[in-house]
Order: sequence, then structure tokens, then C-alpha cells
Amino acid sequence: MKIIDVDVAIIGAGTAGLSAYRSAVVQGARTVLIEGGPYGTTCARVGCMPSKLLIAAADAAHMLQAAPGFGVHPGEVRIDGRAVMERVRRERDRFVGFVVDGVGRIPEADRLVGQARFTAAHTLQVGEHTTVQAARVVIATGSTPFRLPQLADGGPGVIVSDDIFELTDLPQSMAVIGTGVIGLELGQAMSRLGVRVSFFARGGSLAQLTDPEVLHDATKVLGAELDVRFQNRIVGASGDGAGVLLVSQDATGAEHRERFDYVLMAAGRAPNVGAIGIEHTGLELDGQGIPLFDRRTMQCGASHIFIAGDADNERPVLPEAADQGCIAGANAGRYPDVRPGLRRTALTIAFTEPQIATVGAGYRELCADGRPKFALGMVSFENQGRSRVMLQNHGMLRVYGEYGTGRFLGAEMIGPRAEHIGHLLAWACQARMTVDQMLDMPFYHPVVEEGVRTALRALHAALAKGAPDPAVVIDAPGV
Repeated sequence: MKIIDVDVAIIGAGTAGLSAYRSAVVQGARTVLIEGGPYGTTCARVGCMPSKLLIAAADAAHMLQAAPGFGVHPGEVRIDGRAVMERVRRERDRFVGFVVDGVGRIPEADRLVGQARFTAAHTLQVGEHTTVQAARVVIATGSTPFRLPQLADGGPGVIVSDDIFELTDLPQSMAVIGTGVIGLELGQAMSRLGVRVSFFARGGSLAQLTDPEVLHDATKVLGAELDVRFQNRIVGASGDGAGVLLVSQDATGAEHRERFDYVLMAAGRAPNVGAIGIEHTGLELDGQGIPLFDRRTMQCGASHIFIAGDADNERPVLPEAADQGCIAGANAGRYPDVRPGLRRTALTIAFTEPQIATVGAGYRELCADGRPKFALGMVSFENQGRSRVMLQNHGMLRVYGEYGTGRFLGAEMIGPRAEHIGHLLAWACQARMTVDQMLDMPFYHPVVEEGVRTALRALHAALAKGAPDPAVVIDAPGV
């Protein structure tokens, strides 16, 4: 058994782990990066990039379907499922290759391959070959998709998002369990590529939306295109030849049986902290078994252990994983000189069509007990000029501002070009701009961003009226 002593051990070589490694090394710390699976990051292998490749193919197919609305009539449309999936895998492998090449440039002495597990607060067992004595540790173990026990008997047709990009052809039919970001993105893409898709949602949520008005509009817009079944409970599944017989129960209690080629479990992801011997660290854990940590420093309690990325389950998106890894690695490298790092304004984007974006403080957060009342402004994109020009006039934007200061607090939206509008609003939020300052910014014509100005003007008017009497309930529906 080999024994090595290091300043910093990082468990996991994904986005957060790689960021932590670079930051720890900059601090002059002797650092080792431990990985128990293939190199390549969740984003490159099974997340951001392959999903966008699939969505790009779906967008191409949808543009042909939408063309007659402009008076353009293409010929017969043929979707070659094998070619679609071959391109997804080929380009995915290129992105993974870039990451693997980067890992290969890390000195071999700094890389360990094997599953890491705490045997004591400062000791890690890596596989059956190495014991690492570490002065500090960064947990960057990522997450894995939830697997519903009700689907355990469904056979090989029951898959998770990690599996979908290995399909060699498009199926005829697919059930998607969950209406979060992953389920909606992949399910809508499959639907636009000619797959019969049905969504099953235990509740009534869509993506990351919490604003009741935006959620209502999103339900209407996406429901006009997709078969979304809310208030449905998955009862079970069984292998049915080459497919899956799915059993569900609707809100009335009626049971339904339906056959699909595949059932995609997209009901969220679970942090990978259950098999790393966390019980040997002495850390205080929350109800999910995740160490309690300071989101400004990524330090677990007052200990020498830090956590970053999907493993902490705070904001499971790639930019956050990179930022958290940077903070955790830097603090582990210079420990005990622990300093707050830059945590950026929250920004989450679902690449559905229309796109969904949430920025800064969301509606539910702002409605939390003890929070002061906030003002709202909104715009519908149904009659917004550029949106109608593009035949993408669906959705709405709601923006939130702080009484007294006039500061812009956040927004939720579904609509055209939300990925770009989300960035503009996130920058304004992080800069702590007021609504008046935002309205002083340039708006060109005709652009979708003119809708942002309309919403901000409505928010400005609401702020000018002042906070309502506490006894008066406003915007009550759906709260």
C-alpha cells in the first residue's frame, strides 16, 4: 500500500474539482486530484454539451416545420435518427477530448485514479492501492441522476439522462418522468425530432420557475406543443418486449398503462456524498447527508474540509461549480487563511423553446416570511414587435424591485432569447443597479430587449407608488 502526504487532496476531477486543483496549486500547495471514474466532466460527457447538440438538431427540424408561417414551403422533411445521434456522439466526444487533454497536462504525480473514501478526517483510502494523508480536503464528487424505485422492474428501456446520448437511433416513443430543466430540454428535443413524448409530473412545476404568473404562462405555452401530464404519480413499470409498460395514476386516482420504447428518469440528481466515508470526518451534516458549509468560503463548519459543485446541492449548474471550486481550492491552499470568494448573481437557463430564465432573487425567495414586500413589473411577448416578426411571440417576463432603494432584485421569464436577456438582467443585478439606472441604458429597435424596457417601466411605476399597506394583500393568486 502506497502512502503519500499532501497539503490538499481533491476528490473528483469534474468542473469543480479541476477548478479547485488549479486554485490550490496557485497557492503553492502540494495538491493531488483523485478521480474514480472517466475524465471528462458531467457537462462535456452527459450534460450541457451533448444536450445542446440534440437541441440544435431539434431546432433545425422545428424551423422547417415553422417555415410555412413565413410563406416558405420546404419539401419533404426526413429526419435521419441515426445521423442525428451519430453527430451528437461525435461532437460530444470532441468536447470530452478537450477536457481529457487538459487533465493530461496535469503532472502525473498530481493525479490519482480510484474511488476515494475518508477513513479519518485527514486520511483518504484511494482504491486498494494508496493512502492519502491530507492536511486539507476538497469534496467535489458531483452528482448522479435519481433512479426511481418504482421503475426498478422496467428493464433496459428505463434510462437516465446519462444514457440517452448513447442511443444509436431515435426511438418511436419516450416517457419523460419529471418536468425540471433536464426533462424538458431532452423531452422537447425528442418531440421535435418526431418522437412521441409524454411528460409525467408529480406536481405542477416546470423547470426552475416559482413565479405563479410566469409558471401559468409557461404551462400554457409548452402545453400547446407538448403532452405534459401534471399531478401524475408513477406506480410502476415492467419490461414489455423491446419497450416498457409504464403504470401511472392521475389526480383522480385512475390508473393508466401505456407502452413506451424508453422511459427517461429526469426527476433530479443526487449529490455523491453517500459513499465517501463522510461519517469519518466529524462534520455536521444536513438532512440529506451533505456537510453544512459556508457558501461564501465553501468551508465545512470550521474544519479543514471544503466542498464545491453539485456535491453541495446548492446551485447545481456548471458556472457555479467552477466558481465554487475556485473558492474552495484557494481556501484549501492557503488554509487557515480562509477568505470569502466571489459568488455571482444566480442565473439559470433552460434551453427549451421558448427558453426559460431565472435571475437573482426568485419570486418564492422574495415571498419568504420576514422579507419586505417587493414591486413587480411585467411584459407579455405575445404582441412584442421583434417577437412577432420572428413568429416567436410567446411567453412573459416578470421583474422585481425593492421599495425605497429602487434596486433591481431579480426576474423570472419564459420567452424568446431568454438566454441573452437573462445575462443582461444578471449583470444589472450583480452591479446592484436601480431600475432607473437600467432604464437609462440604450435599447435598440427593433429587438426583443425592448420587452425588457416595457417590464422595467411597469416596475418603475409600481415602485413610484410606494409600498402597499401591510394589511393589503397583493399578487395573492398562486402565492
